[in-house]
Amino acid sequence: MEGFEGWDDYAPFYDWENAQTLGRRDVPFWRNLALNAGGPVLELGCGTGRISLPLARAGVPLVGVDRSAAMLAFARRRIRRGQLQRRLRLVQADIRHLPFPSASPATRTRQRDSLAMVMAPYGILQSLLYERDLARTIGEVHRVLQPNGTFGLELVADLPSWEEYRKRVSLKGWRGRRGGSHLTLVETVRQDPARRRTIFDQEFTERRGRQISVHRFSLAFRTLSVPQMTRRLERAGFEIAALLGDYRGGQWDARADVWIILARKPVVK
Repeated sequence: MEGFEGWDDYAPFYDWENAQTLGRRDVPFWRNLALNAGGPVLELGCGTGRISLPLARAGVPLVGVDRSAAMLAFARRRIRRGQLQRRLRLVQADIRHLPFPSASPATRTRQRDSLAMVMAPYGILQSLLYERDLARTIGEVHRVLQPNGTFGLELVADLPSWEEYRKRVSLKGWRGRRGGSHLTLVETVRQDPARRRTIFDQEFTERRGRQISVHRFSLAFRTLSVPQMTRRLERAGFEIAALLGDYRGGQWDARADVWIILARKPVVK
């Protein structure tokens, strides 16, 4: 299984599910960080624009990258409605091969449009199921990020401890107002310790009047801890600036509900 599988199928339901679980709790954190970055920002795995659109509305010059055309289609419609075309650019690309020029190695020759910050919110790097793909992506971020730039990433907290269960009704409710549809999410969680993966089997049942449709797909995440990820960042040439355990800047520990790493690309002297 490759990590990108399932995300196209997830696109029509992503915002509905996240509105009922995570909501926008993380948006102010990323917005404040991006506003203080001092230049353009790149979001890896921008999806439907859940985070990138609020940042663009706040005045952040931002580029969003995602492999899923279905996810990006939702984001592009929102950009048009919000007239944010000048602030937010979307690129369909593989995050293992970022389609951007390398940053200058020294701050004195910093390029005008070089990236001041790269962010990877809410576990996007854990969808890279193989070590070679993760290493390649981290290397690409280091390549395009300007010296002294920030790489901010979030891991899904403590995935190996997630309880396994089968065919559980996780969410149900209406999507949209008049003329909307009723959705039910039935979920199965599987652990694969040998391959260090947690798999979420999703079954969305959509009812609109008398019409019923069922959508099934799976999403897999690699189970990485904060120390494991920090070692990979350091090997790629980053310096760890902060480990955070909440969206208000609290200190991280293994019991925290939020796992955020802020790394810096050092200046070459």
